[in-house]
Amino acid sequence: MQVRHIGDAPVSAIGLGAMPMSLEGRPDQQRSLATIHAALDAGVTLIDTADAYHRDPGEVGHNEALIARALASYGGDTSNVLVATKGGHLRHGDGSWTLDGSPEHLRRACEGSLKRLGVDAIGLYQFHRPDPRVPYAESVGALRDLLDEGKIRFAGISNANPDQIRQANEILGGRLASVQNQFSPAFRSSEPELRLCAELGIAFLPWSPLGGISRAAEMGSRFAVFAEVARAHGISPQRVCLAWMLAKAPVVIPIPGASRPQTIRDSAAAVELELSAEEVARLDAA
Repeated sequence: MQVRHIGDAPVSAIGLGAMPMSLEGRPDQQRSLATIHAALDAGVTLIDTADAYHRDPGEVGHNEALIARALASYGGDTSNVLVATKGGHLRHGDGSWTLDGSPEHLRRACEGSLKRLGVDAIGLYQFHRPDPRVPYAESVGALRDLLDEGKIRFAGISNANPDQIRQANEILGGRLASVQNQFSPAFRSSEPELRLCAELGIAFLPWSPLGGISRAAEMGSRFAVFAEVARAHGISPQRVCLAWMLAKAPVVIPIPGASRPQTIRDSAAAVELELSAEEVARLDAA
């Protein structure tokens, strides 16, 4: 497994997005645990979650607790696994999402995540999404305080624009470790944020990185080039997609979602594919 970095921590170049294992349509617990164990077997050492990843009322932190259970039951060494969680987004059990970026909420949310994960310090704690009712500086200031107190090892932000990235890095005293934004073949509007992160040496974590790939084999699809490159290499379009992202910048660490062992195994294998400059250019133009 290739290694990239979040702050000064080495992590696998491909992470695991654990959200599908806790929302609507989630698998049973046995399959979820098998999926996380398969990721660990494949060398994945970054697992992304959030306290809001749950389905029903009263089960806040379902995904965090699931990850803690999987790590505790894994037969191998997990001391190098970085669990990244988030606070500031909420679900109420009816499918709706709301925001609370207040420092008071973020502190409470962090304490809850610490307990569910069973750790003294969270590996990477991310402000989930800007709350228009709360000044951004106040929300990020809460992360700075948690960082200074040793409650979290690294601080990150999610769903941020370039100005917010610069502001957060300044508030954190140059310690912004990561930015997690949506980025995929079908959603490329975060290119400016990716370039800024590469310039600043901040990890860029694309969420939902495989968006659009399910249409790669469709006749006339703008994403057909991913299927064409995949056929040339005898692999899946999903693997090509992740290799394309890895080729964009050394700070890129995709976190594809998975709820089946075979899916995360295929994603993890993307590190073995080295695309040519011509192939990358074709994929960029898709």
